[in-house]
Amino acid sequence: MAISLLWADGENTPPVPQSFTPSGVAQRWPVGLPHAVEAAIWRGDALGSPVTTTLRTGFETLDAELPGNGWPCQSLTEVLQVQPSVLEWRLLAPAMRVVVAQGKQIVVVGPPKAPHLPGLRHLGLDERQLVWINADKPVERLWATEQLIKANAAGMLVSWLPQARQEQVRRLQVCAQGCDGPVILCRPESAAHEASAAPLRLQARLGVDWELHVHLLKRKGPPHEGELRLPSIPGGLEAVLTPRLRYPSRLIAARQSRELSHAVGSPSSRHPSGRPAAAH
Repeated sequence: MAISLLWADGENTPPVPQSFTPSGVAQRWPVGLPHAVEAAIWRGDALGSPVTTTLRTGFETLDAELPGNGWPCQSLTEVLQVQPSVLEWRLLAPAMRVVVAQGKQIVVVGPPKAPHLPGLRHLGLDERQLVWINADKPVERLWATEQLIKANAAGMLVSWLPQARQEQVRRLQVCAQGCDGPVILCRPESAAHEASAAPLRLQARLGVDWELHVHLLKRKGPPHEGELRLPSIPGGLEAVLTPRLRYPSRLIAARQSRELSHAVGSPSSRHPSGRPAAAH
């Protein structure tokens, strides 16, 4: 049974809240919120305002989709991919160049493959400002990552933690709030189905035309639809790729078209039974 609620004055709407002065005179509260309160409210259909500084990613398309237009500092960011050590450097290199230009160090913890110094130079990174911590065991990588975050010892910290548990990521996020630079965790794509305390999570994969495809799994803002295509030719290939090789997808499509035309053949050159027609 539905019960209808009526207010004391007989109207169906609640009375406007009132306050009283010391003399007992009633005053109505303002309908709108104070400007300071209004500015602090984040609505879920808009990108949130970061509470910390950010570092530009070097990709304008990606910056436009991130709160604060860049990698968040004093916070964790998770980069999820199918195979490690394939695209992290290409994705993070533009921001790393900014960190190196500021005289700060890049610290990497437990990369599955040794950093390739000539490749780093092609990306514009100075190996003298790169610190590589070779930690093979998961517990060693986790311990080194936490200590570096607490010590605030890097302009950017990149750590490979494929086996990190939810409570461990949560602990790192708490510690990262005192770290001035971005903290990037590289994890497998299967971790996308797990809950994470990282405020920013993204999936990345390689495209055919030397680009990176990025989908934002989690951000402070509305859900991200589709994928971002970020141009990213590997270091050292920019100067040697011909115009045709810059778009391999066009070459693949042309080849498939030729193969299809050869497979179908010309109808006029074949007999209805499937045998070639006899010459007259």
